[in-house]
Amino acid sequence: MTDAEWSEVRAAMPVPAWLLKRGGRPEEFCHREMLDAVRYLVDNGVKWTALPVDFPYWRAVYDFFRRWRSYGYARELYERLRRSARDRAGRNAEPSGGIIDSQSVDASETVGEDSRGYDGGKSRDGRKRHILTDTEGLLLEVTVTTADVHDSKAAPALLETFMQQPGRLLKLVWVDSAYQGRALAKAFARHGVRVEVVRRLDGRRGFVVLARRRVVERTLSWLAPSRRLNRVNSQ
Repeated sequence: MTDAEWSEVRAAMPVPAWLLKRGGRPEEFCHREMLDAVRYLVDNGVKWTALPVDFPYWRAVYDFFRRWRSYGYARELYERLRRSARDRAGRNAEPSGGIIDSQSVDASETVGEDSRGYDGGKSRDGRKRHILTDTEGLLLEVTVTTADVHDSKAAPALLETFMQQPGRLLKLVWVDSAYQGRALAKAFARHGVRVEVVRRLDGRRGFVVLARRRVVERTLSWLAPSRRLNRVNSQ
């Protein structure tokens, strides 16, 4: 991270208990170094044991990541950064509108058949990530299924996971034509969320920029260059 990025992240990070005089002891490594190491791993797709020696010892980084994931600290940090970004853009901390889409990703040979599937439409053998973003393209929720799960089947669980958290204000979601069906409509109606299908204009061929849809497509393009997110391994 640059100094400017670290300043933003540091202000949003959960405060360690020992700094609040609630017990515990200072951690051995700087949080900036730990976060940089995790980001390097995601971006380059290396094994934990292959982290360069410039970073803290790989086992310490791995334990840090596991601990933050188990206690929900990584999500809390992201939520704070997302709200801060929306505030700078002059928007409410919690969005009232969102966009849903999915992306299938190939799995390596180490991924068992019980956790992978084949997406015939995209010719992908692996898993599928289903994402909900705000109108700025910032991630709100992510769920992962086997690649053969239809978008309309995964969307209710995606919405349920997001809406069950306190303070959610989502009222409208834009989707493509795959997100239709009675079960899906019932799930959205239960939370008072309206669904609007964005369709291609009749007669248009080739690539067409669609209102709202381009935002979530851009978010998926942000994820693709990271090697850890571009192919599923056995974890």
